[in-house]
Amino acid sequence: MNYHFQAHRQVRKNLLNILQNTSHEELLLIPDGFNNNMYWNIAHTVATQQLLHYYLSGNPFRIDKYWIETYKKGTLPNLNVQKSEVEDLEFLLTETSKILMKDYDSDFFSDYTPYTTSFGMDLKSIQDAIIFNNMHESLHYGYVMAQKRAILGEIGR
Repeated sequence: MNYHFQAHRQVRKNLLNILQNTSHEELLLIPDGFNNNMYWNIAHTVATQQLLHYYLSGNPFRIDKYWIETYKKGTLPNLNVQKSEVEDLEFLLTETSKILMKDYDSDFFSDYTPYTTSFGMDLKSIQDAIIFNNMHESLHYGYVMAQKRAILGEIGR
């Protein structure tokens, strides 16, 4: 599983880089052709990770429930995000990855409720969930990069 944790840390570093190096206004802008913004996509990865790993294993979330309720699948982007919330998300991107590794190493995920994702993948164990979550976060990283390009194109007009 070390490789999968390494991949998770890398995706999170990539997301953090965009969060830290994109203006607040651009993070919240919804580009033409999209139904959410870069900020929502990044916060959504944190919320989904908690649901896939902690909720489905019957464990308490490691973050405030606000993040889950605001950024889980099916939510709409919040266009009124304060800069302090962006800073909180920067912290959560790094810390939830570290906490996941510690929890995994301490056998925190002994039970797991099987779940079929909307992507069509069957998750039967925490290992399946960790591997799938990397794919999910990479997908949203791709969305974020496409949104950033779209915004740069819109600004350049």
